[in-house]
Amino acid sequence: MNQITASIGRWQGAGLMATTLLGTGVFILPQMTIEVAGSGALLAWIILTVAILPVAVVFGLLASRFPHAAGPAYFIEKAFGITAGRTIGLIFLLVIPIGAPAAILMTFQFMDALVAITGWGQLAAEIAIVAVLLLLNYRGIQVSAKLQFGLTLAIVAVVTVLFGSSGANLGQLTSLSAVAKPEAASVMLAMGIGFWSFLGIEAMTHLANDFRDPKKDMLPAMMLGTVLVGIIYLVCTLLLLIVPAEAEGLAMVHAFNQLLSGLGVPAIGAQVIGVLGIASGLATVNVYCASAARLLWSFSQQGILPKYFEKLNLYGVPLRALVTILVTMVMVIVLTFITEQKLEDLIAWSNGVFVIIYLLTMLSAAKLLSKAYLPLVVAGCVFCIGVGYALAENMWYSCILVLTVAPFIYWQKNHLTRKALISD
Repeated sequence: MNQITASIGRWQGAGLMATTLLGTGVFILPQMTIEVAGSGALLAWIILTVAILPVAVVFGLLASRFPHAAGPAYFIEKAFGITAGRTIGLIFLLVIPIGAPAAILMTFQFMDALVAITGWGQLAAEIAIVAVLLLLNYRGIQVSAKLQFGLTLAIVAVVTVLFGSSGANLGQLTSLSAVAKPEAASVMLAMGIGFWSFLGIEAMTHLANDFRDPKKDMLPAMMLGTVLVGIIYLVCTLLLLIVPAEAEGLAMVHAFNQLLSGLGVPAIGAQVIGVLGIASGLATVNVYCASAARLLWSFSQQGILPKYFEKLNLYGVPLRALVTILVTMVMVIVLTFITEQKLEDLIAWSNGVFVIIYLLTMLSAAKLLSKAYLPLVVAGCVFCIGVGYALAENMWYSCILVLTVAPFIYWQKNHLTRKALISD
């Protein structure tokens, strides 16, 4: 077998998109944005959701019209040539072993709500999660798609119930008037924190060939997922403003127990929020691993990377590529544990790489799509530049990657060209 099996429909794709974006931050990021911006966090989430929509539309259009396992790398290669496209593809592969472990570490904040695991026990549990990811992907992404669609429905149901039960408390929320005159600096800071929640849009494009009809379903799936995620984050932020946390820990756990206590529901917030948070975090890492494996497989087919990764298993899954990605993740997890590397650094370095990927994808869309979409492209570029400016010195990791990978790709391209001429 040398072809990816197409098995995902529109609603399964929307579920994948939603859980990928909700990920590790669904019940954490609203609390963090409130801590820095107060009720201005509502405005931050509204602006962030509106600003990300043009980016999601452009990615969806490109993926539906040019479905390819290489995703953004393929779009950029078509627009700007082999060196640019393959450079972006390789830096995406190189950021996954850093970004995915960061997501796993964030997921363990939900684990703490259930049971405290520290030291070597936490390291063993993190490695066990990697093993679970292998099992989830062995038979193909369609298994994960079905599970993650159900997870999306569960999260939506919990948030809806909490919002419905908060109706009697809306009158207590007097701080909403502050949204009319928010502090610009604090709102921008909250938006910078919230940007992590929308990382994952590009990962879906690597799965375009897994859709049964990417031209019909890719864009709707990505838009449905993005809008749903924006609404969920906005509602969660509103709930935490209605029922502010009284102690340290996950504020959503306190909100769950407080809002449902009047309905006779026992204090099971830690269990419900903890399980959903862990599952959502796993879903995000799962999609990234599947995306990276398909990109590695695609590059192997093109001769950019060794042919070893070209083989698929009986279910059409690039298993060798997947195992390589997961083993690399384990190595980073162990190294992070030994060196006690800060989680914030891993997140910031990952964000810088994605800013470059997003920006170059927007620029490639200017060449590949109709001029009618130029306003969306410009809006997407402005968004990416703004986030890059906010990251400041944390962009150094992505710059080093580009300056290291680009010369290698340029040399490899010329080497293969000379080799082909000699053989002829």
